[in-house]
Amino acid sequence: MLQMKLCGDLVLRQKCEPVEHITDDILATLDEMVAMMDEQNGVGLAAPQVGILSRFLVMMDPDSKQVFRMINPRIVSRSEKTCRMEEGCLSVLGNDGLPVFSHVVRPESVVVEWTDENGDSKMAEMAGLPARVVQHETDHLDGILFIDHLPSVKREMVMRKVKKRK
Repeated sequence: MLQMKLCGDLVLRQKCEPVEHITDDILATLDEMVAMMDEQNGVGLAAPQVGILSRFLVMMDPDSKQVFRMINPRIVSRSEKTCRMEEGCLSVLGNDGLPVFSHVVRPESVVVEWTDENGDSKMAEMAGLPARVVQHETDHLDGILFIDHLPSVKREMVMRKVKKRK
């Protein structure tokens, strides 16, 4: 059974290795990650959040409820136009055991390419919340947390809430 890694765990700060072959273990892990994401009312979960240093993630489009299982996802372009939206993370929890939220500025839309669970190449333009989710989750694959996008004062405020939990 997979276990959620929390802020402070060094696995969340490491860069993940590309997936060379889609194995039954990876497929089973993707399914388990979807279940974890649903159980915790999340919209995305990346492999390092469950202690696996491989480039794959799961995410859900909150509007359509479509679930994506992305292997080796790569953002190939980002819009120049940005937007500020609230973000939280299942690995960044506060004293109450719930995700801590803060506003983050990111590109409004992105084009992402990935391999799906069947080994097929996919590409999609995502805007709004799906764009936000895929950027947040692909950051995890590079050891980046959403708090890294915050100004230092705001990041310290968020981390004070996180540190209280420990």
